[in-house]
Amino acid sequence: MSTGIARRQALGWLASGSVLAASAASSSAAFARGAGRPLYKDATQPAEARVRDLLSRMTLEEKVAQMIALWATKQDVMVEGGLDFDPARASRAYPAGFGQITRPSDRRGGPAVADVAGGTGARWRTPEDTVKFVNAVQRWATTQTRLGIPVLFHEESLHGYMATDATMFPQAIALAASFDRDLMRDVQGVIAREARARGVHLALSPVVDIARDPRWGRIEETFGEDPYLCGEMGVAAVQGLQGEGDVLKPGKVFATLKHMTGHGQPQSGTNVGPAPISERELRENFFPPFRAVVGRTRIEAVMPSYNEIDGVPSHANRWLLQDVLRGEWKFGGIVVSDYTAIDELATIHHVAPDVRAAGMIAVNAGVDSELPDGATFRHLVDAVRAGQVSEARIDEACARMLSLKFRAGLFENPYADFAAADRITGNAEARALALEAARKSLCLLSNDGTLPLKPGAHPTVAVIGPNAAIARLGGYSSTPRQAVSLLDGVRAKLAGKAEVVHAQGVFITRSEDRSADEVLLADPAENHRLIAEAATIARKADVILLAIGDTEQTSREGFAKNHLGDRTSVDLVGEQNALFDALHALGKPIVVVAINGRPPSWPGVAAKANAMLLCWYPGQEGGTAMADALFGDVNPGAKLPVSVVRNAGQIPLFYNRKPSSRRGYLFEDAAPLFPFGHGLSYTRFDIGAPRLSAARIGVDGSVTVEVDVRNIGDRPGDEVVQIYVRDQLSSVTRPLKELKQFARVTLAPGEARTLRFTLGRDAFALWNEAMEEVVEPGRFDIMAGPDSEHLKTAILEIA
Repeated sequence: MSTGIARRQALGWLASGSVLAASAASSSAAFARGAGRPLYKDATQPAEARVRDLLSRMTLEEKVAQMIALWATKQDVMVEGGLDFDPARASRAYPAGFGQITRPSDRRGGPAVADVAGGTGARWRTPEDTVKFVNAVQRWATTQTRLGIPVLFHEESLHGYMATDATMFPQAIALAASFDRDLMRDVQGVIAREARARGVHLALSPVVDIARDPRWGRIEETFGEDPYLCGEMGVAAVQGLQGEGDVLKPGKVFATLKHMTGHGQPQSGTNVGPAPISERELRENFFPPFRAVVGRTRIEAVMPSYNEIDGVPSHANRWLLQDVLRGEWKFGGIVVSDYTAIDELATIHHVAPDVRAAGMIAVNAGVDSELPDGATFRHLVDAVRAGQVSEARIDEACARMLSLKFRAGLFENPYADFAAADRITGNAEARALALEAARKSLCLLSNDGTLPLKPGAHPTVAVIGPNAAIARLGGYSSTPRQAVSLLDGVRAKLAGKAEVVHAQGVFITRSEDRSADEVLLADPAENHRLIAEAATIARKADVILLAIGDTEQTSREGFAKNHLGDRTSVDLVGEQNALFDALHALGKPIVVVAINGRPPSWPGVAAKANAMLLCWYPGQEGGTAMADALFGDVNPGAKLPVSVVRNAGQIPLFYNRKPSSRRGYLFEDAAPLFPFGHGLSYTRFDIGAPRLSAARIGVDGSVTVEVDVRNIGDRPGDEVVQIYVRDQLSSVTRPLKELKQFARVTLAPGEARTLRFTLGRDAFALWNEAMEEVVEPGRFDIMAGPDSEHLKTAILEIA
């Protein structure tokens, strides 16, 4: 029996009423080490035994306290009018303790901090203050509460630990574009160690929602549209954050899998919108990334999504959280709520009359811990005493929280080390990895031969645009120790070799405050003046680098009616198209550097630009990486993790479509602007037809697929070889193709390599009419190529 399965079974056993009825005295008498020392404080004992012992000693109030967190309510435990922890106030406010603190790195709950979920530099604690706060909380929790239970601290870490000075890597969708599992593990490993050093043991990432609507502002947080790619990136991310085993090793944090599920295809493209998705669609596309992570890692936490599925909000969905997640997939960790999502059962979904009832619905559905403030779970003591929630359910949830704390090592060493944190955070090793990640995330969408530029070949280079002189990091970012813009990178690259001129071109929005609720587009009249100024400056240049796209305001999480982030249009906003047209009219070579959170659905720009380099939000070292790619020191090798639509009328558009879809439109092309998996290079590759180890296999068999790839150009470069499968004839309709394997390979000019992929039962299974997962006999197309459209095929028979 694996340790993961053993833990799951043990937690289920210890949470049962018969076991929990055992007295604390009998447990202690059997296991305690030393006179009067309870078993739960003995680090040599198994975590399950320690949980059982501690749980048997706890009051109902203490159990429920482990299920709540503090965020705005941090004001209850801080000195009046200040940010320091106050143990006396904490003891008065929380005599039974509390389970978690939300984002110790921010100043939420402190004086002069707006009650918003976003954050700016003014709202962050310094790293040293964070560590002092964490350690003060832990000293109180372990020495001044009745049972000495340490507190769990959690933080956001979408593409970097979201705290001052931490390394900011490329945004999640950019990391997915790398198609590089090892890179993902390495990046997440650095994120884990930077967070852990400041006393954090739980990270709220990764996001494995498949994203099928580019109007949705959170698309940047995802790994794209494909279930397999999302699953592979999710597995690698969890491995990097947590490491191996059930017990956290130094420098690791437990991960939280988000958001289960249907979040990435909301009705009308608006965040939190209903996801009218059938069970078949869930099982074929939305479930697989979650299932892959749960099945292949020891993921410790899962977060349900805000939306509803078939009329049932995810935080109230017993089928989703109990039958599927815990029943079918055998998940044994904790289910944590998304922020205020349980309140929203009453305030938005109206399936509960008030927040008290909302908390009961959520806990009975299977939510174990309420983030960020435990607003509804604070009513659970009364609900238990009123017979509306069973104490056995409270015991079950509390046991899971305690198990996580024991296996995190919090009872032995809950403290942070500022000197160690200062030494490893944003250091040379982390910056080097951020640069590597940025380079590997750059995707060359189009090129007529203008790229790569040669340093010095163009005496004057114009760097223009609203995203040229600012390092855009994307959502869920903080302030790193350094950040390099495109202008910074180009100036450093061309120092002493060419003149670099710069113009703003346009402003996109009137503010750069990503936490601001109101978003206003920049003044058109002022932008037209800036366009004329940019054209004048660019007229004397030999080549134009135009940095356009999004800001952290125009593509973001719309978490409230007064804080929106979704759009109806997917093209450039503001006067950016007018800026491009004015510069294009000069007749100069123009290279578009797309810096954005959404896919670049810019048909006018794509039709006229000499080249387009898609950079997404490339992280703190992005400026250096972009300059490296533009001037040929780096050969772009990333691929699109999404299909890029031509206009919003095509949405939803994804490559793994059914045969009856995309018949065509009057007056418009039904094809994507750029297909899933697309990405060019400065060299050329030849990918051979797939060769199969067997022409026929059984329904439970597997096949090895060999693919030859050769660099037939004159530069070293990376290619991502992609393997797709199609079931030619089936009892239910199946996609025209589905990604089932991929590998990124680096080849020198003339170098060839044979790649080998194994396709097993998972690659061929479907959910039949009876909703059973089976492999049906028949013929399957096995396809290989550089993207989802240019493929060579072999036929496999399954009998």
